[in-house]
Order: sequence, then structure tokens, then C-alpha cells
Amino acid sequence: MILVADDEKEIADLVALYLENEGFQVIKCYDGTQAMKIVERERLDLAVLDIMLPGASGLDICRRIREKHNYPIIMLTAKGEEMDKITGLTMGADDYMTKPFLPLEMVARVKAQLRRYKRYNTGLQQEDLLEISGLSLNVKTHECYLNEKLLNLTPTEFSILRILCQRKGQVVSAEELFHLIWEDEYYNKNNNTITVHIRHLREKMGDSFEHPKYIKTVWGCGYKIEG
Repeated sequence: MILVADDEKEIADLVALYLENEGFQVIKCYDGTQAMKIVERERLDLAVLDIMLPGASGLDICRRIREKHNYPIIMLTAKGEEMDKITGLTMGADDYMTKPFLPLEMVARVKAQLRRYKRYNTGLQQEDLLEISGLSLNVKTHECYLNEKLLNLTPTEFSILRILCQRKGQVVSAEELFHLIWEDEYYNKNNNTITVHIRHLREKMGDSFEHPKYIKTVWGCGYKIEG
């Protein structure tokens, strides 16, 4: 079941129509208060949330979801709302799309998020445990410990860390990370989604931006973790 919440009725209806045509079950609503009630009572697989919702904002709903659930969240933002995008990702959203967008691109993003979420929750991974310098990732249980302290990571943050650990010592570009995580061909070089997730990961790990111990930036190339 997918929640689509947008106060622009035409957008909510159009997104719902395209998703339903792909065989998804959709609940749509046009205000944040109703969306919050749906989040509390329904068993959802994914949520598409407009940031600017009356009653309760998309950010408020995102925060509420992350208190109990780790299913994917895609935020919708108006053009130019860069800080809203960053805030949404920081609060646990997995992806964002800027209006106006192509409905087929939305469908592709939803499918990619659900594929990734299902893959991690069925434990279909080559390696179950990844350990590097006090960092321990259990791929099957989707848990991450740093020096025996549990880190509360979003699915996307965990995915980034998993890929970098699996490629220990190798540089992985933001574009490659994007494609590996979302399996999505719609990559824009101006997309800062990965950058924001990396920054939030460092904050949760207590890692320095200037002299990081774990996730290191190779300028002009990408990111890497060294053992």
C-alpha cells in the first residue's frame, strides 16, 4: 500500500493513477492531518509526501513515520526549496522529487525504492556481516554498530554505508552510489541527495568533515572507506 499526500489534488490524483496502472494499491489524501491518521492506522509500504501540506507538514509526517517504521519515503518539493530537500533527507526521507516532474519518473523512483527495501528485508545479500575498524554492519538484520553502539540509520544511509564497506579502499562516485541504491537512470549531476546522506551519516557516526576517520571524500571522484 502506497500513501500519496499532496494538497494539489491534480498532482495527487495523477500520481495515484499512474501507480494504480502499475498494479499498486494507493491511498491518497490532500492534507497533512489526514495523512498523519493514515500513517497511524494503515500498514504502508511507501509514502510520497508533499512538504507543504496543510494541517501537518510532510516533514512532520516523515518524522512520525521514522519513529516506528523504516519503509521508503519520497518527498515532493517545489522548485528552489533546497533547504526543505536537505531537511527532509536529514529527517529520514530516502529520496525527493522537484515539481513539476514526469509521472513515469515517479513510478520508476517508487519501484526502485521498493526493490531496495524488499531486498534488504528478505536478507538476500552476499555477505551478512561487514566489519571495518569498529564499524559493524549486519546486512540481514539491517543493524549498524559503531564501537558497539547501535546507530539509528535510515534505509538509504545503511545502503550507502554497506556499499562503501563492501568496496573497502575503493572510490565510489556519487553517481554510482545513486544508481546502485535506486537502480534509477534519472541521475542529474546537480542532484545532491548522496552528499546530504553522507553528511548526515558522518554526523551520526561522530565523524569529522575535515578529517574523517571513516567516510573519506576523494574530491572530484567520490567517497571511500579504508580499513
